[in-house]
Amino acid sequence: MECIILDERLDYDGNQISSLWAYNLADVQSDSIIAFRGACDVKIEHMIDLEDKKQGDMIFSTDMLHFIIEHFDSTDLKLIYARQRLFTAIVREILSSRFLDIERMGDDLFIKGKKLTVSIASTSPVSQKIHFGINVVHDHYGSLDEIGIGGDEVGKILREIANSYTNEIADIEKDLRKSRPLDVI
Repeated sequence: MECIILDERLDYDGNQISSLWAYNLADVQSDSIIAFRGACDVKIEHMIDLEDKKQGDMIFSTDMLHFIIEHFDSTDLKLIYARQRLFTAIVREILSSRFLDIERMGDDLFIKGKKLTVSIASTSPVSQKIHFGINVVHDHYGSLDEIGIGGDEVGKILREIANSYTNEIADIEKDLRKSRPLDVI
């Protein structure tokens, strides 16, 4: 799995969840996680979550950490939702080392009862995709700023999360290659 951390800011509008985005951005032709910081403004027409779309929800933040993950080994929706939950658990683990009261409900993280993250997982004909965003600063929702994470620490968190997911997937791949199948009785 390739891990790319973008130094320049990039705003998320929903187009980045499309398949082969990493290939179009950086010629990446393998499983990947691309991490960057930027605003978030997902209009109704780009929403994947039909519940959010029906309710007319808007996904907006002036400053977020974004993670775009793509896997090519399957187009199974249940598998990508499991990977999304794994990613959410990794983010919670990392943030909990700095602030203890982070709650996880499914694929969402909360601080002090306020939603800290947004996330969506889906599939295309060629891959599985995840977008996961964490508010850096936000007036109405939870944010890293609210729990005392700011300045250079924000970039460190971005890198730590992306590298932790990459390492977890590499470890899973390694385990797959050392386990023998069960015998048929």
